[in-house]
This record gives sequence, C-alpha cells and structure tokens, in this order.
Amino acid sequence: MPTGKEIAPGTRSNAAELRNAKVVVESPGEAFRSEILARLEILRGQGVERAAAIRALFPKTVLPETTYEDVVAALVSGAHVLFFGPSGAGKTNLAKDLWNLYPKGAWVVEGCPVLDHPLSIVVPEIADRFPPCPICTRRFAPGGDASLFDPARVDASKVPAQYVHLREGFGFARLQGSSEVFPDHLTGNINLRKLEEIGDPMSPLVLEPGKLLQANRGFLLVDEIGKLPLGTQNVLLQALQEGTVTPAKSRESFPGLFVAVGTSNLSDLDNINDPLSDRLTSLHVGYNERHADNRRIVALSRGTEFRGWVPEILVDAGVRVIEAWRLRTTDDNPDIGEVGSNRTLLDVPPRTEAIALLAGRSVPSSHDLRSGLVHAMRGRLRARSGESFRQNEKRVTEFVDQYLGPSLKRSAGVYWCRYFRETLQESASEAEALVGEGRRLKDDAALLGQASADTTLFPRFRAFVRSVGERERPGDAVAPFDAAVTVYRLLEEHSLFSCRDEDDDDAPL
Repeated sequence: MPTGKEIAPGTRSNAAELRNAKVVVESPGEAFRSEILARLEILRGQGVERAAAIRALFPKTVLPETTYEDVVAALVSGAHVLFFGPSGAGKTNLAKDLWNLYPKGAWVVEGCPVLDHPLSIVVPEIADRFPPCPICTRRFAPGGDASLFDPARVDASKVPAQYVHLREGFGFARLQGSSEVFPDHLTGNINLRKLEEIGDPMSPLVLEPGKLLQANRGFLLVDEIGKLPLGTQNVLLQALQEGTVTPAKSRESFPGLFVAVGTSNLSDLDNINDPLSDRLTSLHVGYNERHADNRRIVALSRGTEFRGWVPEILVDAGVRVIEAWRLRTTDDNPDIGEVGSNRTLLDVPPRTEAIALLAGRSVPSSHDLRSGLVHAMRGRLRARSGESFRQNEKRVTEFVDQYLGPSLKRSAGVYWCRYFRETLQESASEAEALVGEGRRLKDDAALLGQASADTTLFPRFRAFVRSVGERERPGDAVAPFDAAVTVYRLLEEHSLFSCRDEDDDDAPL
C-alpha cells in the first residue's frame, strides 16, 4: 500500500491494511509540527540558512524576521495562536499562509461526517486518545448499541478507509467574527426534520456540522475573534480545552480537534475573554519597518493586479509616502487607522494607473501618483460624519503634498545610484555620456524611432534601455525605448543624476 505523499486522494483501503502498514495517527498540532520540521529539514539540506528557511515557509506574506521565528516556534510547540496588530498589517494573509502550509492528506473513515481516523475505530490506545464520533461508535458497535462498542473487537477489515485532501468544510473552517455569530454556528446541530424523514438518529445526514466540527482534524481560522459574542467565545473555549463539541439539540459530543488561528485588531483585544485568551499564544503582527519588505509586499501583488505599467520610481515613492505616514501618525484615532495599512500600499499603484488611463495616458506621471495616493489613502478613512471626513481628507492631501516631493527625490536617487554603481561602475564619464544621449532623445520622436531601429546608434542609452527592461518588465504595455525615456525623464526631474551616500533604501524620510 502506498504511504505518505505517494497516496492519491480518493484511494480506498480499510483499517486492517492501515494497521498493518503502521500508519501513524497524530493530532492536528502534531501533524503540523511534523510538516514544518520536515520542510525545514529539506530546505536546510539544500543549503538554505536557518532564517531564510523559516521565511520560505510563508511565500505570500512579508513579515519582520522576528515574527516569522515567533510563529514557527509557537506552532512547533503545539500552540494555538492569536495574531493581533493594526488593521491591514497582514494578519489574515499570515493565517491563510498557515493553512496553505498545513498538511492536507488524511485517512478518514469513509462516510464519517467529522473525518474520524480509521484506526481510532480498531486500536484501543488510539481510540482512548482520539475517541471516535457517536455516529461511528454506533456504526461499528454490535447491534448499533454504543454501550457495547469495543475497538479491540471491531473487525478492522470491515472499517472502510479513504484518503482525502482536506478542504473547506472538511478539515478546514473559516469564521468571520461578528456580533451575529451565535454558538450554533460553531457547534452545528441535529436537523430534526431530516431525523424525522430518515428515522435514524445516527445517520450522517442528520448531523449539520458547525464550524468547529468542520475543522476537526485540521485547521480553524477565526478572523476578528474579539467581535464574537461571549457565549460564542465560550463554545470555542470548550473545544480548545476538551477537544469536543456538542451540537445543538444533541445529547452527545463529537470530536473537535484542530489547530486554531485567530486574528484581532488592537481595538478588539479587550473583548476577548481571559480564559479564551489564555488558550491562545498572542503574537504581534505589525507593519514592516524595512522599506525593502514593504516593496516586496507590493511586488507580490502586482503580478495579478496590472495590465499596464507603472514606473518603479513612482511605485517606490508611493511606498515611501505611506511609510512616512506610519512614522508620523498613531493608531489612536480609529478614523485614520487604516490609512497607512498594507491594503493602502497595494491600492496606490492600481489607483495611479487608473487615473492615468482615464486621462488618456498609457504611462502614469508624478502628478498621477499624487492623485493615486490621495485617492487610495482617502479611501481608507472611516466616515463617521461629513465634517470629520472632510478634515481627515484635508489632512491626507496636505500630507501627500508635503512628502511626495522628498519621496520621489529619494526613489529616483536610489534608482540612479543602483545603475551608476552596478552598471556604470561609478564612471562619471560614462554617466555624463548617457545623460547627453538621453537629452538628445527624450524630446525628439524621429530620432528616438531611428535609435530604436538602428542598433549602432546611442550605445549607452541602448544599454540603459536593456537595464530598464530587465528591472521594470513593462511587457507589451510600453515599447522598450519609450519605457527607458519615461524613466530617464523621472530621473532627470527628481534625481538630477546625482548619487549621494544617503541614497539607500531603508533610511527614513
């Protein structure tokens, strides 16, 4: 019989074969620990150093290095976690990355609504640790009498097993916290109408699993856990404490074992009751302080967000303006709490592009970036009243006007310095020759067309065109020479082709 990742979903077997193959039965926390350690071992075997290996576990999330370490340490220790921090810092994305990391393959009793492991039906030691659900207990007990169920006496060859891939509703459940999420959303219930129709109280069709039962043997994500009513929080607490869930209208408990990951904004932390909070390892997820990390956040999203092209200097400057906002404001005012969020970071390039397109320009300008910033930041204001919104809107506009110029200057300077140092090898004469060729080309369409067709003309600018193409990747949106001329004009306008020691990525404005 195939083992491990060689097993295809849908493969059928029985408990006797699984027992003979010495299939390991683990709790969700243990399975997650094994998966994480195995992946890290593979990466280390490939020569990846420790910090980079841990970071590689989270391909879609950009976090400070210490946060990666904290998350992995908590999960390997078997803890449930609570990610808290400012709105838009990436807490939910991090939780989704964890679900993507979680091992999906599982042997289950075929037909079990809560995915009992087949060996929990036939091995007493496993049954003691992971008791089967009441439906399976009756199903495999003599005469359907649960009081006579004895795993040592069950014919293992008659316990059908199936290898499944955990998915939404079957080993994974997501819950959005709100005041309208009542306990039975988590517990599920016994459908009395179906019970009357079927007549069998232990039919899997009678049970309507709630979120906790849907997550059994897998992963539970609770967004904004502090918004759950107290009674609903207590149901979750019981599952975390006892590993069982009692559906509404039922006298019997079902297994509810899972890895729980919750998120909370700072303003909702006080709403999480103390016993539940004690069951969760709290980990702060804040905004990234390193400019390079914030740029990575934008880069990860841009592959699917754009059809056109926004020059890197403009993208970079937009990120710097948001970073400046974060440094100079606090989360105390909820009306502006999301203005500096990662969601705003991601909004700025597409808003900038949209504004340019509506104005009939295929390539955005610095003016379009200003409008895009104001549009994106204003869109994250919380409108409690018309007057407060107008005041905050004015504050955003004034802030952009104050910090956009320095941001563009810094971004253009860093861009030019990289080219000057890496490509021109800090040759002042080569830089001067490139600038001269660019000045001749930038406003002469006929000469630009001639240069793009004749590979012998303007060799230094042609090298600049190749560099811009490799760095910017404008695709089919803009011709290579046009893209290079656009970047050249931005450099001429904002950097004056100067390279100073302070032009580094992570220095704050």
